[in-house]
Amino acid sequence: MNSPLDPASTLSAPALAPVTAADFDAVLKGGAYAILPQFGVIDATGDDASSFLHSQLTNDVQHLEVAGARLAGYCSPKGRLLASFLTWKTGDTIRLLISKDVQAAVQKRLSMFVLRAKARLTDDSDKLLVVGLAGDVRGALASVFDALPDGVHVKVDDPSGTLIRMPDAAGVLRYLWVGPKEAVQARLAKLDYAVKRVPPAVWDWLDIRAGEPRITQAVSEQFVPQMVNYDVLGGVNFRKGCYPGQEIVARSQYRGTIKRRTALANVAASPDIVHAGTELFHSDDPGQPCGMVVNAAAAPEGGVDLLAEIKLAALETGSVHLGAADGPVLRVLPLPYALPAEV
Repeated sequence: MNSPLDPASTLSAPALAPVTAADFDAVLKGGAYAILPQFGVIDATGDDASSFLHSQLTNDVQHLEVAGARLAGYCSPKGRLLASFLTWKTGDTIRLLISKDVQAAVQKRLSMFVLRAKARLTDDSDKLLVVGLAGDVRGALASVFDALPDGVHVKVDDPSGTLIRMPDAAGVLRYLWVGPKEAVQARLAKLDYAVKRVPPAVWDWLDIRAGEPRITQAVSEQFVPQMVNYDVLGGVNFRKGCYPGQEIVARSQYRGTIKRRTALANVAASPDIVHAGTELFHSDDPGQPCGMVVNAAAAPEGGVDLLAEIKLAALETGSVHLGAADGPVLRVLPLPYALPAEV
């Protein structure tokens, strides 16, 4: 399916960066941080910023808690996700963290619907630094922040930016730090003695192990939110008002038509050949795809870990293969959260 996002205004998805065993050890046995260029930031300001975004996104933006962050999606009129966000308030600004390769097109598309609303969308990516921290990092962060967020998607703010507690992954704590570039760089220098810098692909792997899909250009407009478990992850509010695609998303939820979900899996293949958007095939029905890779990253135990959107029926019997019916077999792993029983 073609995406309505303008390809000319997007960036190609980056190849999976090489990650060493020492990088994984730094996260799993110590503490580490990664600067994350795979993310961009859209800032929304103005008197109507919250009401405008509330009318466009899948989650409640008007009632964002001062100390909280929320997942949200932006859908086409057909209910397919064009983008996914982590969103929060910082002062009078509503900040949207988005995959960098779809940012420009999504910002342009959203801006087309501002019309007379008192809202302005700005690309502030160049002014901000996005940093992921994982593992035994609380002590190091306590030397920088006066307080640390104590729950998932809880945040604290100070002059060096916003620190958000992210879902644990692979048994380790995670935090996201987004703030003014110079201020973050200055404070990061104080952490180098305690935590190791690792490639950004390590954070991609942690997101996968947390079961949190990210919509990139390769899979834009492929999935209704429930197909990537966004209803389970709190990225959809079914009580809020209308937004693009809302009727289709609600119909899928309440009529029991959710027959596809996102699973966590590992595949014994080179990271160079596993990409978002790669189709999956089932052993019992090799003539047509049964799913698609949503996100992929090199795994510490070898091969590639991935989040894969798959027909639920394909997970019950037989085997699922990458790229072709005779491709590498996916080994399904338990997600860190439970999916609802589908009927």
